[in-house]
Amino acid sequence: MPLRNQVLATNEVYHVVNRGVASLPIFRSLKDYKRFLDLVNFYRFTDVKLSFSAFLDLNLGLRSGYLVKLNRESKQTLQIYAYSLMPNHFHFLVKQLEDGGIKSTFARIQNAYAKYFNLKNKRSGPLFQSRFKAKWIEKDEILLHVSRYIHLNPCTSYIVEPLELSNYIWSSYPEYLGLRKPIFANLDLILKIAGGIDNYKKFVLNQVDYQRELGKIKHLVLD
Repeated sequence: MPLRNQVLATNEVYHVVNRGVASLPIFRSLKDYKRFLDLVNFYRFTDVKLSFSAFLDLNLGLRSGYLVKLNRESKQTLQIYAYSLMPNHFHFLVKQLEDGGIKSTFARIQNAYAKYFNLKNKRSGPLFQSRFKAKWIEKDEILLHVSRYIHLNPCTSYIVEPLELSNYIWSSYPEYLGLRKPIFANLDLILKIAGGIDNYKKFVLNQVDYQRELGKIKHLVLD
């Protein structure tokens, strides 16, 4: 559902998606993927006083100190449970922690990233096809299934094979398997629902069960 027609409620969970204009690539290099994740990590806080470009002008020590201070002293606008970046779109599973948090956070992320991308590629005009789309996730059971849908995106798009999914670094799936320290995702709720890391891995890779359950969440996931 387009954001324009939707009120996003605080303390509720949403599946957030956006695509490039005409489904064109929004990530063309490893640097692009990393830049987007850095922007998410930066703008998920309420008390960000610097622009990201000003933040990058700081030396490495000051940047590190600024992020530590944000983590220690600032509230988050949203809680991120899962994400996946694909060549021409992205998926996030998030809980809104303050009124307008999802809208304001993704607006800042997308605006900053579009400026970076356009400058880097000597282009102009919109990068994303819309502000973003969001779908309300009503129950914990559905939360679990949507997290799997998000984490399986690289497989369903034939970017990687299922057994190579843990090597796809532009999603939170390696974090759920304990292969990488979380950047910003909160893993506790989904792992609790799933019954731990091993059970979650089996759940994600169980293609048969996934296909059976997919019908339950078609109205809750966004392509």
